[in-house]
Amino acid sequence: MPDSYKQLLDISDKLEAHYKDMNDIEFTIQDRKLWMLQCRAGKRTGMAAIRIAVEMVEEKLITEEEAVLRVDPNALNQLLRPIFDNEKLKSEKPVARGLNAGPGAATGRVVFHASDAEAWAAKGEQVILARIETSPEDIRGMDAAQGILTQRGGMTSHAALVARQMGKVCVAGCEAIQIDYTKGTFTAGNVMVKEGDWISLNGSTGDVYKGNIPTKPSEVIQVVLEKTLDPKEAPTYQLYAKLMGWADKIRRMKVRTNADQPDQCRNAVAFGAEGIGLVRTEHMFFEGNRIDSVREMILAPDLAGRNVALSKLEPFQREDFVGIFRVMNGLPVTIRLLDPPLHEFLPHGDVAVADLAKKLGRTPAEVEAKVESLHEMNPMLGHRGCRLGVVYPEITEMQARAIFTAAVMVKKEGIEVHPEVMVPLVMTPGELKSQGDVIRRVADEVFKAAGVSVEYLVGTMIELPRAALCADQIAQQADFFSFGTNDLTQTCMGLSRDDSGRFLPYYVQSQLLTADPFEALDQTGVGQLVEMGTLRGRQTKPKLKVGICGEHGGEPSSIIFFDGAGLDYVSCSPFRVPIARLAAAQATLMHRKG
Repeated sequence: MPDSYKQLLDISDKLEAHYKDMNDIEFTIQDRKLWMLQCRAGKRTGMAAIRIAVEMVEEKLITEEEAVLRVDPNALNQLLRPIFDNEKLKSEKPVARGLNAGPGAATGRVVFHASDAEAWAAKGEQVILARIETSPEDIRGMDAAQGILTQRGGMTSHAALVARQMGKVCVAGCEAIQIDYTKGTFTAGNVMVKEGDWISLNGSTGDVYKGNIPTKPSEVIQVVLEKTLDPKEAPTYQLYAKLMGWADKIRRMKVRTNADQPDQCRNAVAFGAEGIGLVRTEHMFFEGNRIDSVREMILAPDLAGRNVALSKLEPFQREDFVGIFRVMNGLPVTIRLLDPPLHEFLPHGDVAVADLAKKLGRTPAEVEAKVESLHEMNPMLGHRGCRLGVVYPEITEMQARAIFTAAVMVKKEGIEVHPEVMVPLVMTPGELKSQGDVIRRVADEVFKAAGVSVEYLVGTMIELPRAALCADQIAQQADFFSFGTNDLTQTCMGLSRDDSGRFLPYYVQSQLLTADPFEALDQTGVGQLVEMGTLRGRQTKPKLKVGICGEHGGEPSSIIFFDGAGLDYVSCSPFRVPIARLAAAQATLMHRKG
């Protein structure tokens, strides 16, 4: 029936030209006559959405602005993450499902301790680190692993945050599994997985599989990060590059990254980051043997002892900052001073306590007593953030000296440096003044000794409701604000991001909440604090730089809200930078239309 076929093609072309979209067309042929039944916008994968949008611009059916609006920013995940071989995946059935906290695909042999992940990876093994929940001391093991699986925790738990920053696959809060560290196993229903068994994680869906399912890197990653593929031979990358180029021409807000190491910074810049919005300095304390010096500082009985330990840490921090400043090459770098409570750096368990006591020439009883003295019933609201620097200003002095000495060293190499020192967990103007005075004094000392100075800013992280309410007063002491929306959500809503995963899914399913507030910003409640803090801060300083460095900085609906609130930039994990760039462009277009 060539006549009916030609007629169908002609009508489909007319419909596409009219609706300017790829259509799902229903038709039938009766007695050789074509009947059109229905037409609607066709469903598409993320990859297909990008291709359709770009090709329609090239066909002059839509504008670049329309193309940018057509693509769901989260669809870019499909272009960036490793993927499973679909044919192999069809024959596999997941043994459990958790939260899709770090998109992509990973396979490896399961281990249950960070030290084992490091050791196995050093021997060339692919490993998946499975933990009940992770903590900062697991950083090196997480870095060595192909993916991370946790039994507890939400979308902004430690595991989820660090995994996204590192570009690791992560399935978090998988309460369908039960991990037994003693036996070195986890069970999922009737399935038992032992240390060394192969498992595979789909971080895009949250599925956990037993067995080794092959993966492959995305074309975009091969071009942008691995440099193993010529862009001219990468059609998917070319579509991605065109779309991102259009987005960058449109967007108002800048996009920065949350990164703690030069390699993370390098990845983020390759993805289009325009600076660093958050360097978590405490993550640097776990590299190599530095943790021993941190513990020595904590256990020191007096100021002299703390200064000895801090003097051992300072060169390490300085070299870290030198590496970051070099990679960023003149882009702004926001460095957050020490934030977690001190107890997180101390060992737990008799063997670990005895080992530390031996290293430091103390008795296990002395170490145990110090660990006990630092115990807090609610450490998130305890002695952490700027409260550490207020009580122990020598910590702030060491970190400031490391920052400014590194800045001077890199500037002498002919590289521009723009450090922004961020004081965390401020609730009063006096706290920020106290810390700012220390930072500025140390900066003056370093610049005078070196005969070189650099421009720098001192600001704060707005992560407590009181800070947002009193932002006009705090702005008197601040060069910039950065909203820490993870903790702002916790303190505003009274929710623990590590424990609320047990009931938040029910709240969302029951429509008590429209979304998990740790994934998408609670615009009605927490959003008011962001708007209020921005407005009041700029009443004091009209040109106050304001950004956001919580995980919401990489979530599209939240980014649209931040653009409307007048923020200057968002900061997110390196692998979410493209998503933020596209969402920021969409925000500009939406607010331009009113």
